[in-house]
Amino acid sequence: MIRGKKILGALLAFTLCFSMVIPAQADDISDAKKKQQELEQQKNTAEAEKSELSSELDSIVSKMEKTQSDLTAKETEINDAETELVTAKANEDDQYQTMKLRIKYMYENGSNEFLEILMEANSIADLLNKAEYINKISKCDRELLVEYEDTRKDVENRENALKKEYAELESLQDELAGEQANVEKLLADKNIQIDNLTSEISSNADKLKQLIAAAEAAEARRKEAEATAAAQAAQAAAAAQASASSGTSSSGGSGNTSSNASASGTGSLTHPVPGAAITSGFGGRVAPTAGATTGHDGIDYGAGYGAAVYAADSGTVITAQYNSARGNYIVINHGNGMQTWYQHLSSMNVTVGQTVARGQVIGNVGTTGISTGPHLHFEVHVGGVPVNPLNYL
Repeated sequence: MIRGKKILGALLAFTLCFSMVIPAQADDISDAKKKQQELEQQKNTAEAEKSELSSELDSIVSKMEKTQSDLTAKETEINDAETELVTAKANEDDQYQTMKLRIKYMYENGSNEFLEILMEANSIADLLNKAEYINKISKCDRELLVEYEDTRKDVENRENALKKEYAELESLQDELAGEQANVEKLLADKNIQIDNLTSEISSNADKLKQLIAAAEAAEARRKEAEATAAAQAAQAAAAAQASASSGTSSSGGSGNTSSNASASGTGSLTHPVPGAAITSGFGGRVAPTAGATTGHDGIDYGAGYGAAVYAADSGTVITAQYNSARGNYIVINHGNGMQTWYQHLSSMNVTVGQTVARGQVIGNVGTTGISTGPHLHFEVHVGGVPVNPLNYL
């Protein structure tokens, strides 16, 4: 009987242990669920912030695309202004050369010709008319020169204003690029945060499943232990009664089960680069690189880097400067409305206003500006319009 009481006490103690474990597991499950809710809320907040950053990035990219479009348009305006400036300089130079010839003629021949014109007058009125005619010629020369000079200054001012606007657009583009980099970093950090939260949520969910499974298994074992204890108590009581009646005692065994759950200039020109092959002709073509034109306004000479470039004819240098598309380029005015252009030079050996002779070295072949390799881009303009250079070579 004493043994039966010991067995019953052990079973009751085992059941009590299970009853103490279950509340502790319930607390763990409650904490895990609370943490899961907090993590989900943090993830939702991070997703909302990510959406805002994505919208901000889209806005910045849109602004950058518009600014880039404005830059391209402004660059075209600058190139057009430079072309117009070359024409204005050519007109001014032509008028200046004409005046110099007239002044030279007057100096060499004295004023006899004008005196003869005045002496041929057959009346006072005719004399006054002829004198007025001579004055008008001189006045016209001066007015034309002033007009061409004013036009050149206006074009220069417009070109400078365009370049200033271009610089402002470049500065804005740089600012936007900085903002884009900053937002992209924030977005990348936010993606990392979301990935970490997603991983933590998944890990916590697995832990929650394990806790729930463990709690369910513990509850099943508790119920099983209670049933076993009740059966053992009944057996012990029956054995004690039988022992008292027969003077014998019997004992029964006891056992328990458990389970686990787990969850895992002359009109005729010479070649500017003698002996070099013409690698691209005048007119339509496939653009050889990004930013290049499909309408080719000149011809290309393939030559080694640094090869000498010669003036195709004598004339006056009216442009010698750098351009983002043309690179280092020179324009020579040959008079009679003709100019020659030499582009992508590695170096320039002449300056604006300098008079050059036919065949004089003016620069060297390079690959500045929009270029795929060392070559000379050579153009001929007549009346301000690009024409095929081969018609004059």
